[in-house]
Amino acid sequence: MKFLTKALVLVTLLTGMTSVFAQPSLYLEGTHYETIETPVRTADPNKIEVTEVFWYGCPHCYAFEPLIESWTAKIPADVAFVRSPGMWNEMMEGHAQIFFTAETLGVLDKIHSVAFNEIHQKQNYLQTQDEVRAMFVAQGVSAEDFDKTWSSFGVTSSVKKAGTKMRDYGVRGVPNLIVNGKYRVTVGDGVATQADMLKIVDFLIAKERSAK
Repeated sequence: MKFLTKALVLVTLLTGMTSVFAQPSLYLEGTHYETIETPVRTADPNKIEVTEVFWYGCPHCYAFEPLIESWTAKIPADVAFVRSPGMWNEMMEGHAQIFFTAETLGVLDKIHSVAFNEIHQKQNYLQTQDEVRAMFVAQGVSAEDFDKTWSSFGVTSSVKKAGTKMRDYGVRGVPNLIVNGKYRVTVGDGVATQADMLKIVDFLIAKERSAK
């Protein structure tokens, strides 16, 4: 009787293990995410980096902001979230310059949402330095500090690096989410909504965590 009981327990465990391993992955490469051919180095190898490639002029990026803000408020300690401007024309390069100017001046937390609102609520497309300066000044930055930073070597270099990184990621549209420099996620045939993008990112974070 004891032998029979042990045998039944063993069969039950093996059946459970078989069913787990037989289950297909929740999200599939090529359908829900793409693997980047050559992984891109992340800033901190001790963290799982999630990068949002965005553009201030993109209505989809603007709509994504509340979801991203809610998601980043709950990320675990081993995950680092960063933003990187996408660009493939002169206007996008100018908007990337806004991002890095704000970052350099320490006002990115304020300017990021303000820049989105200027474009999508006020139809102020921030295409000239005068328009951008006025936005910064309204947020408490002196015109002198803005002008000194806007065309600085550091900002110019950051814009170029972001452009290179975007190409290395293989980004062809925005918003895109890049997980640990290895995986690219965007809305497409297999990804219906922006909320789905974040679910896939959570899946890939767990995948990277288990790989470590």
